[in-house]
Amino acid sequence: MKLAPLRTAHWPYYKQLMRTDKPIGTLLLLWPTYWALWLASDGMPNLLHIVIFSLGVFVMRSAGCVINDFADRKIDGAVKRTAQRPLATGLVKSGEALSLFSLLILIAFILVLFLGWHTILLSLGALLLAFSYPFMKRYTQLPQVVLGAAFGWAIPMAFMAVTGSTPLVAWLLFTANIAWTVAYDTMYAMVDRDDDLKIGVKSTAILFGNADRIIIFVLNGIFVGLLALIGYMSQLAIPYWLGLCAASGFLIYQQLLIHNRNTELCFKAFLNNHYVGMVVFIGLAASLPFNL
Repeated sequence: MKLAPLRTAHWPYYKQLMRTDKPIGTLLLLWPTYWALWLASDGMPNLLHIVIFSLGVFVMRSAGCVINDFADRKIDGAVKRTAQRPLATGLVKSGEALSLFSLLILIAFILVLFLGWHTILLSLGALLLAFSYPFMKRYTQLPQVVLGAAFGWAIPMAFMAVTGSTPLVAWLLFTANIAWTVAYDTMYAMVDRDDDLKIGVKSTAILFGNADRIIIFVLNGIFVGLLALIGYMSQLAIPYWLGLCAASGFLIYQQLLIHNRNTELCFKAFLNNHYVGMVVFIGLAASLPFNL
């Protein structure tokens, strides 16, 4: 497959490929990145780090969406939710999508050059995960685990950029994020389960079957438990625990939404995870000044 020139007239379609009109994915990436930056910096992150990682999250999420649509270009037309995507309808050619993906990766690489060489090396893992995830749906029933790793890879990168190391707390936070991502993306996959079964796409929603709600509950329990362990290890103050309680409340609300597996409510539960990430961040940011 050859790269093709990007056409100015097609930028509205390119923006669709990058999901600029659907910021939920960027937010779900951004909150864990901010958790890591604030925790690694004891609540006082460098402005340059905030800018680089914020832009990096947007660029890498956009790149991930583009390569995802490229990988799914021949099957998206068979799924109601994705049938009108630009590659599925032919409005954008495959070569253009690859060119856009390459441009976004180049921008991300330029951003990471402002960080230390150890962080640059770690960024190669982010590239590998972003590229491989869309193709995992053909080979494993656990593509959401790969997505979780991709969504959380900024966590060890943030710790490395700030502290020059990746301590145990970084990997605990990374693991917590994987559990949370698998939980909320299973809700997302529940929306497409019937179509995915018809076309042979794999997902945790299909793998978990009728145990989906219980497993989501367990995964979210692991997520909250690991965040509690991190709070204890880091001696975080009361606001953090209040934020964690609020996050737990949202997770319980999501269980109520997905109880009957209604597709619209499952999607609403998925979107609600933005608030989970937000309240954890607010609690974390508010508690760290007390520990200085």
